[in-house]
Amino acid sequence: MIFIGTAGWGLRRDLARKFPGNGSHLQRYAGRLNCAEINSSFYRAHSRATYERWADAVPSNFRFAVKVPRAITHHAELRRARVPLRQFLREIGGLGERLGPLLIQLPPSLVFEARVAQVFFSLLRDMHRGSVVIEPRHASWFTNSVDRVLQKYSIGRVAADPSPAMQPLRPGGAIGKVRYYRLHGSPRMYWSDYSRAYLRELANAIQESKTATWIVFDNTAGGRAIENALQLQALVTQEANRPGSRRRAANR
Repeated sequence: MIFIGTAGWGLRRDLARKFPGNGSHLQRYAGRLNCAEINSSFYRAHSRATYERWADAVPSNFRFAVKVPRAITHHAELRRARVPLRQFLREIGGLGERLGPLLIQLPPSLVFEARVAQVFFSLLRDMHRGSVVIEPRHASWFTNSVDRVLQKYSIGRVAADPSPAMQPLRPGGAIGKVRYYRLHGSPRMYWSDYSRAYLRELANAIQESKTATWIVFDNTAGGRAIENALQLQALVTQEANRPGSRRRAANR
């Protein structure tokens, strides 16, 4: 399954025509795209009822990724997480079957410490068996030994652009059972548009994936994220319908 969406679902007025129909921004957004990343959970808690309302507003095949609160990732740096993690999981349980991956984004200053990471991952896996992806931003997290830790706990590493490892993002560069791309905009984060050539290369790469693949555009300033998500969606559909496409053949 390929999920294509953006961070949040706000629709600028000049993009409204691309999302026809009535209802809330979320309802109209979900009529065109099949996933969204909830970033507001990073800054503040939402009630379970709020998550339930969001789940009720979207089709059955729509999924939400949810960002883990900064109280856990940035303030406590993955330590003493039991109480806030339990509360967070209780709240997002309101999404029910619409819940996709949990997104753990780490601060750029957080160095990998094996004991701290494994205690946190073990605690998380005791509480939650669903998909989890992590976006580390310190170079110490980009080693083979860290990859083995992530694999042990079935946690995927996000392929982010710009890359915190100072390497160009390779289409297909995400690791884990769930492949997750976060495209922040490059060279100007949150603003830069992605070229059609880059999106076509990405569309070709994700067609070959045998696992669930998420592509979330976070270049939300100026409406670029919505535009790029719709462009990639069209390219993926075009590729899937191409004669001889492996994905098309597999779906017959």
